[in-house]
Amino acid sequence: MSDQKCKAERFRKLHVPGRPLVLFNAWDAGTAKAVASAGAKAIATSSWSVADANGFSDGEKIPLAVAIDNLRRIAGATELPVTADLESGYGDSPDAVANTVELAIGARVVGCNLEDSFPATGKLRATNEQVARIQSAREAAHRFDIHFFLNARTDVFFQEPPGRHDDLMLAEAVSRARAYARAGADGIFAPGLVDIALIARLAEASPIPLNIMVGDATPSLPALAEHGVARVSYGPTPYLMAMKGLAASARLALDSQS
Repeated sequence: MSDQKCKAERFRKLHVPGRPLVLFNAWDAGTAKAVASAGAKAIATSSWSVADANGFSDGEKIPLAVAIDNLRRIAGATELPVTADLESGYGDSPDAVANTVELAIGARVVGCNLEDSFPATGKLRATNEQVARIQSAREAAHRFDIHFFLNARTDVFFQEPPGRHDDLMLAEAVSRARAYARAGADGIFAPGLVDIALIARLAEASPIPLNIMVGDATPSLPALAEHGVARVSYGPTPYLMAMKGLAASARLALDSQS
């Protein structure tokens, strides 16, 4: 646990507004080692990638025991801090979320993403409900005497396409960031947000470091850094790139036999 505590502290200190921690998401032990060898400072999983690689759909369709076993192998394959995408915590109740966090800590990871939407519908939970879930997750981590990095993901910007993101949605995200921080969250993750002006305003208003996910329309890393982002995640993009490359190589090899 001492080594895990040190990794947790090291991971937390990597979140610096203006100098984003870049997480090129992995999905198994082999990809974690590959990303580590490229010079990564930490390893993060992508739930979509992990699920698809194991034959499941995203949205907590992969059994929790399978996901945790995969995390254990990833954490054992690298000396870097590992943070896990735990989706919505595998349960509606605060106790269920606490149990999931305890299992993740037992797998030697030092942080997680925790979504504020329902896996089945993508709709937002009430803020007070998510606050209770974050508080329970924090209490679970305290029982292990580890500063587990709770990255509170808000799906506010997944409720509408980017062209319809506006001041009201920003205000909701800021409100949730502040509530989640009071509940014990260490970071706020706002996937789907691509407008640099809104990103800058959220980074400035949030009391905890802002995490942005890379997509086709996401501003460049220098622009994100300039506007106060502290963490950048690639989500399922590395998996999709790898599968595209694998398919192309397989096609080339198979075509050569004809």
